[in-house]
Amino acid sequence: MLNDADEEAAIEAGIKADPETYEPGEDDARSLRRPGRPPLEVTKERVTIRLSPEVVNAFRATGKGWQTRIDAALKEWLREHHRNPGS
Repeated sequence: MLNDADEEAAIEAGIKADPETYEPGEDDARSLRRPGRPPLEVTKERVTIRLSPEVVNAFRATGKGWQTRIDAALKEWLREHHRNPGS
């Protein structure tokens, strides 16, 4: 439901009467942060992988970040089993 002209005028008058309210300018717009997290230096590759239900359930049970913990477990396995991880 839209405001009629009288309601809009009352709202505008209230805004103008408030000393803490102002019309944002270009400088204000430039200073706003972009939403979301900053870009990562090292990005991950999206893949599809089939894991056993007990592995998935165990990691999911650890809560938020469970996929990151799977990545860490795989990196640890690489360190222990290969001399040159990442190659």
